Amino acid sequence: MLQRRWRRPCCALHKLIVPRRFGKKEQQEAIEHIDEVQNEIDRLNEQASEEILKVEQKYNKLRQPFFQKRSDLIAKIPNFWVTTFVNHPQVSALLGEEDEEALHYLTRVEVTEFEDIKSGYRIDFYFDENPYFENKILSKEFHLNESGDPSSKSTEIKWKAGKDLTKRAGQTPNKAGKKRQHEEPESFFTWFTDHSDAGADELGEVVKDDIWPNPLQYYLVPDMDDEEGEGEDDEEEGLEDIDEEGDEDEGEEDDDEEGEDGEVW
Repeated sequence: MLQRRWRRPCCALHKLIVPRRFGKKEQQEAIEHIDEVQNEIDRLNEQASEEILKVEQKYNKLRQPFFQKRSDLIAKIPNFWVTTFVNHPQVSALLGEEDEEALHYLTRVEVTEFEDIKSGYRIDFYFDENPYFENKILSKEFHLNESGDPSSKSTEIKWKAGKDLTKRAGQTPNKAGKKRQHEEPESFFTWFTDHSDAGADELGEVVKDDIWPNPLQYYLVPDMDDEEGEGEDDEEEGLEDIDEEGDEDEGEEDDDEEGEDGEVW
């Protein structure tokens, strides 16, 4: 999450009100010493952040060839990304049926963190030729503006005539979405025009921090409808077995009764 830069306020030592039960001089000296120690702690925290950032930058560069190799392999699997998004519980709740249809043309997703990492990142969505919009790439970028506040900008979607999904109210939720919500979802593509709260962009953070590191785990999530269907089949088979056992028990009881009636004393 992009956060506003924070600076520890200077202590207004001369305005502090101290309890009367201790000597003011001793308390004032203690407060001044605490402030000095806190400055040292803040200095170490800042130094740690700089060193952690260097490590993150190092390994971010080392990961890039593997991300590229993974993207090349994903390109061999039809509908990989739309399946991944539909299987993700938070993303699927944002998808209507037409959104899902449009995402069938999504061939590649890339997340790029900026050089110093903390300043922001960009998510690129690559599409094949499709009946919805002209763009080959849709991007959304998150960064800190000049004042240090989170901000975002994105590609303007060039919709084809009558295909603007953001203006179609009442999209039907997809099957996964129906299980998680009752309200009709806004279009997934509305996210590209929403810059209201860049510092807490849930979808952007989900893609960057949850999906991008390991999309395969969501692609391989079993279809819940198939699981439910298999469960129903197992229950029916179990009931059939119980019925058959019941019929056999009844048959044995009938044989026993006949045997008892046929005995000669």
